Amino acid sequence: MQRCHEASGAEMVTVAVRRVNLTDRSKESLLDYIDRSKIFILPNTAGCYNADDAVRTAMLAREVGLSNWIKLEVIGDEKTLFPDNAGLLEATRILVKEGFVVLPYTNDDVVNARKLIDAGAAAVMPLAAPIGSGMGVQNPANLRIMREMITEVPLIVDAGVGTASDAAVAMELGADGVLMNTAIAAADDAVKMATAMKLAVEAGRLAYEAGRMPKKLYASASSPLAGVVGR
Repeated sequence: MQRCHEASGAEMVTVAVRRVNLTDRSKESLLDYIDRSKIFILPNTAGCYNADDAVRTAMLAREVGLSNWIKLEVIGDEKTLFPDNAGLLEATRILVKEGFVVLPYTNDDVVNARKLIDAGAAAVMPLAAPIGSGMGVQNPANLRIMREMITEVPLIVDAGVGTASDAAVAMELGADGVLMNTAIAAADDAVKMATAMKLAVEAGRLAYEAGRMPKKLYASASSPLAGVVGR
């Protein structure tokens, strides 16, 4: 994990509050292996299935000194791990009032994303595909619409990335960042995949900023004849 952090150039790492040792300092913790002088810890509420649990978990993370930032997850279905939109919105409103910087994991729905922003979310984090599936961006049209209609907060693709090309596609669609874990952790060579992801994110962002050529149905000469004088 430490080598992957270094290879990827990650500056923020999210940690599931319910799955790490936060209180017993005599026992090993995942946090012992994260260089907090270089990496910002973003606690998350993974494993929470209602707004109350998510709010309680966020409060615990802040109480033990992790952060007042929270990656908010309120899961609505155990098999797909899709978010519960109503619970997510409720928890966002509560946590924003409590002074948290809330980054909600949501679906690729611009209407729900707008509600979260109106509730005070500091970013929206739509899924590309189900968590841990590695299927890549399944609905590029929705992500493109979200990028066009949401400009006031960052858009971070969260979940579903499987390989470097998936990350590049997400960034080419206009995402400000990509959150990933399984694609790197489950690779045959995790460090090489972490390096590939770094390069893919950089390439995708540059391509988005450059602006791609329009797609055409028919061929077009790459060496145009305009301006050529015939004899």
